[in-house]
Formats: sequence, C-alpha cells, structure tokens
Amino acid sequence: MPAFTFEKISPPVRRAPAATTPKKPRGLISQMIDRFAERRARRLSRGDRTTSRDDKPAE
Repeated sequence: MPAFTFEKISPPVRRAPAATTPKKPRGLISQMIDRFAERRARRLSRGDRTTSRDDKPAE
C-alpha cells in the first residue's frame, strides 16, 4: 500500500470571457507602406510596367 496518493485537481473554471484589448491605431509608416503597395498593385494590374534593374540588358 502506497504511503501517499496524488489527487487530481481540475483547473479553475473561467466565468467571464477574456477581455479583448482594443486595436492600436496603425503607425504613420505602416500607412505609407500600405498606400505605396496599393498603388503598385493597381499599376501592375493595369499593365503599366516600367523597366526595373533586372530588365536592363547586360553590358
């Protein structure tokens, strides 16, 4: 016969839902990057492609 036993203890029951943190406003830099990305996506979808460094012929 064991000298002691382990008792299983269940975790406490959560009664209230977890508090949601309000979203922080996006930073100015993030907003600027989003604007540039959106404009670039529109330009590429229309087909107005400019030459990039990879498109230049090798000398």
